[in-house]
Amino acid sequence: MAFHFIIKGVGHIQLLDRKLIMKKGFLDKVEDNAAVRTWSETIQQEKGDSLADGYVSGLWDFTRISVTQKNLQELREIWDQWNDEVRQLFYNNYGDLPYLLDVKIDKHLFRALAQFWNPAYSCFTFRKVHLVPTIEEYVALLRCSNFQVDKVYSRAVNLPTFSKKLVNITGMSEQWVAARIKQKGDSKCVPWKSLKDLILTHPDVRKKVDVFALSIYGLVVFPKALGH
Repeated sequence: MAFHFIIKGVGHIQLLDRKLIMKKGFLDKVEDNAAVRTWSETIQQEKGDSLADGYVSGLWDFTRISVTQKNLQELREIWDQWNDEVRQLFYNNYGDLPYLLDVKIDKHLFRALAQFWNPAYSCFTFRKVHLVPTIEEYVALLRCSNFQVDKVYSRAVNLPTFSKKLVNITGMSEQWVAARIKQKGDSKCVPWKSLKDLILTHPDVRKKVDVFALSIYGLVVFPKALGH
């Protein structure tokens, strides 16, 4: 009993520490960011790239930019309703993803950045530096200790289908998943309402956390269609 109490106390202190960090803002919370960025730029300048000398992107001449930010208020409300134990479970598995819910989209910045977009690499290029987050930078930004920085990540030959991935993440049946998948243009999506209902009603706390993380990735990190 005493040992259990000590462990809970340490966890509570760690959670309070995270709350204090969040108050300081998103950009200045990780001390290693500058060091990781410097390392990344140095390596890139040493190794170079495969683009032909003199390559200039013509994207700016024919690109129309429309910036729309999804309403993340419901995600924030769910996060605010969770107790410390559930939040700590999320932090342990997914790092500081919830910080992204408070990041504001700067429309003017995105329009200015368009001229630096490099369609050949699908990233922003500033002179000889490509703005592509590395595994190390993701680890530093999100404090996600689950990343294995000494492991080579490659695309699997046989990937599970979209529906199979959802079955694994949500813990729901194939029939439940199939009934909620929508086709939006070239992409298959799931309505946010379906994920929200699942987060609020799922009996498995770990699955609640997994679906919440999926929602952040789908609505914030890799958005495809509004409301999905």
